[in-house]
Amino acid sequence: MSVKLGLDAVIKFKAGGQAGGGSWTEMPNVRDVTLNLEGSEADATRRGSGGWRAVLLAIQDASVEFEMVWDTADVGFVAMRDSFLNRAPVGLQVLDADDGEGLQADFQVMSFTRNEPLEEVITVSVTAKPTYSATPPSWIEPEGGGGGGG
Repeated sequence: MSVKLGLDAVIKFKAGGQAGGGSWTEMPNVRDVTLNLEGSEADATRRGSGGWRAVLLAIQDASVEFEMVWDTADVGFVAMRDSFLNRAPVGLQVLDADDGEGLQADFQVMSFTRNEPLEEVITVSVTAKPTYSATPPSWIEPEGGGGGGG
């Protein structure tokens, strides 16, 4: 197992979603990323549970939150802004390294909040969630990785 620094992690985007044309483009104008992975519970309690509640992971949920410097010349910034303003899907890969592992899905930018602190640069806080798509979310891993599936 290797320890990784947040500064080595990457977010890549693809305009038009995962199936869209073009290649994945890294967004270096991103900082302080949080990838939220959660699941709902289905009650599987039965008499044979020995008096203990038993649950199963049901529907999985994800969201990614990050901050960007407000830079209207940055292609990643423009892609996130346009996803929000045009209600358009955007493919995202939220990875722990350039060719690392993480979530890949078609996302919809749900929040695009401009922050204007007096003594700092203007930033935008972005929240994106997986959206309706013919290509479901998946967990991707480098070649030879073992685990998550998706």
